[in-house]
Amino acid sequence: MKRVVVCGAGGFIGSQLASKLKDEGAFVRAVDLKPPEFGVSCADDFIVGDLRDFSVCERVFSEAFDEVYQLAADMGGAGYLFTGDNDADVMHNSALINLNVLESCKRRRINHVFFSSSACVYPEHNQLDPNNPICAEDSVYPASPDSEYGWEKLFSERLYLAYGRNQSMQIRIGRYHNIFGPMGTWQGGREKVPAALCRKVASAQDRTYIDIWGDGEQTRSFLFIEDCLEATVRMMRGEWTGPVNIGSDEMVSINELAGMIIEISGKDLTLRHIEGPLGVRGRNSDNTLMKQKLGWTHSVPLRAGLEMTYEWVKEQVSAEKCSQ
Repeated sequence: MKRVVVCGAGGFIGSQLASKLKDEGAFVRAVDLKPPEFGVSCADDFIVGDLRDFSVCERVFSEAFDEVYQLAADMGGAGYLFTGDNDADVMHNSALINLNVLESCKRRRINHVFFSSSACVYPEHNQLDPNNPICAEDSVYPASPDSEYGWEKLFSERLYLAYGRNQSMQIRIGRYHNIFGPMGTWQGGREKVPAALCRKVASAQDRTYIDIWGDGEQTRSFLFIEDCLEATVRMMRGEWTGPVNIGSDEMVSINELAGMIIEISGKDLTLRHIEGPLGVRGRNSDNTLMKQKLGWTHSVPLRAGLEMTYEWVKEQVSAEKCSQ
């Protein structure tokens, strides 16, 4: 039986990764500031604690483990990361978590560690053309991320790689590209674009429109949660250190994404474009290296993932209205 730790197991990806590993027969120790918001964790052992506190890390890594999945971070959607109001917290909190986790693993001689990086590490100057963004793994330098979140992720990539070299650790780094699906944050400011648009459409009762930040021509690709989990475990169990993109190459504009969700809902809504934080102009996962190194690519089409996500968000919106 593998013994694994999932850091950030109260979050969207971490909670479902813990479930996947448990289903595979592993003993799972989970840790986060709080348990999962939607549902009960299936982890064998859930430690509620702050990984910025080294004494908490000592509790988490009190014994040897076969694998550590480090997904804990101070993060959110564009409304949280790109306003500039949270930059110091984002950099301080996430960097401290990564420093503590790595040092704890070193002291306990835990060698297999996965780090969830982000597509936000890529240079802003390579993502100005919404139709032709450059996001190949080796394009990350010269470095120029468009957010402090991206800078922290890039620093932490180098931190993990340095520990790998100097401490003979088997490090794996995946750069997540806009992971979405049911059971994720859907309101409050930290939600990602798909969940936010699903909420807006599901909540549109007395309105004939939904609001879109900017002109809506900015492009992105979105990876369904099940594919993300599969790629993460394959990455951990494979021979490739990375970094490697973990994302879909099915690029759409935000206007197209909103239109797809509206069509799924069956409603008759238009788009109203307003000012708001945007991030880069274009971003798409270059999956060339992932196909080469993992021998794998995503299997859930964007629309299929959105159908499942919209139904789940609609249920949350209805439940909230009933409770008011």
